[in-house]
Amino acid sequence: MPTLREQALAVLRQADPGLKAEAARALHLQDDCGEALTLHEPPGLPGRPAEPQLVPHTALKSRPVHTPAGRAALLHALAHIEFNAIDLAADLVWRFGGMPPEFYRQWAVVAQEEALHFQLLRARLQATGHDYGDFPAHNGLWEMARKTRHDLLARLALVPRTLEARGLDASPPIRAKLLAAGDTESAAVLDIILRDEIGHVAVGNRWYRHVCEARGLDPVATYAQLARQYEAPRPRGPFNLDARRAAGFAEDELNALLAN
Repeated sequence: MPTLREQALAVLRQADPGLKAEAARALHLQDDCGEALTLHEPPGLPGRPAEPQLVPHTALKSRPVHTPAGRAALLHALAHIEFNAIDLAADLVWRFGGMPPEFYRQWAVVAQEEALHFQLLRARLQATGHDYGDFPAHNGLWEMARKTRHDLLARLALVPRTLEARGLDASPPIRAKLLAAGDTESAAVLDIILRDEIGHVAVGNRWYRHVCEARGLDPVATYAQLARQYEAPRPRGPFNLDARRAAGFAEDELNALLAN
C-alpha cells in the first residue's frame, strides 16, 4: 500500500472534484506515513477540472443571497473554498518530509473533513439546480500555497493560520444570511464546517509553534515578518475571537490582530 504521503499526492493530482473528495476521505492513516521519503513534484499540480473558470477575486460579483441565483453563487463560492482546502491539506502531507508521523496523520484527517465539507456544500448547490463549476471562482488560496511551497513555517503561518482562519470570522455572518433567506439546511452545513474548521486552525497553530520552537523563533514576531515577506492579505474584522481562542490563538496574537 502507498504511504500516507504518497496517497496525499495522488489526491492532489486528481482533477475530478467528486473523485478528489472520495480519494481524500479514503486516505488510510497507517503507521508508516513515509516521512523519510524524498518525493518529487510532478507537473500539473494541483489537479483541477476545466470548470470553474478562475478569475481575479476583483472580477467576482456579489449577488444578493435572498435570490435563488445569489444563494447558488454563495454556495458555489463556499464549495470552491472547501475544494481548495482538500488540496491545501493534501499538499501539506506530501510536500514536507521529515516531520513527526502525527503531523501527517493530523493533516490527513483535515483533508478528510474538508472533502466532507465539499460534498455537503456541493449537494446543497445541486439542490439549487447548479453544480460545482457553474460559476467563476478565484485562485487566491492556492496562490499562497504556491508562494510558500519551499518553507513549511511560512505555509503554516499564512495558510491555516491566516487564510483559513478568516473562515472562522466569516462563517457566522454567512450562516445568518442563509437563515434569513430561509435556507436552514445550508446553515446547518455551515455549523458543521465551523466546528471542524476550529480544529483545523488548531492543527495549524500547533505545528506552527512546533516549527518555531525547533528553529528558535518567537511565534508572534515571526508571523508578522512572514506576513510582510509574503504579502499576506491583512485580516479585517469583525473577528470571531471565541472561535479563534478555541483554535489556539494566544491573547498576544489576538491583540496584535486587533491592533493591525
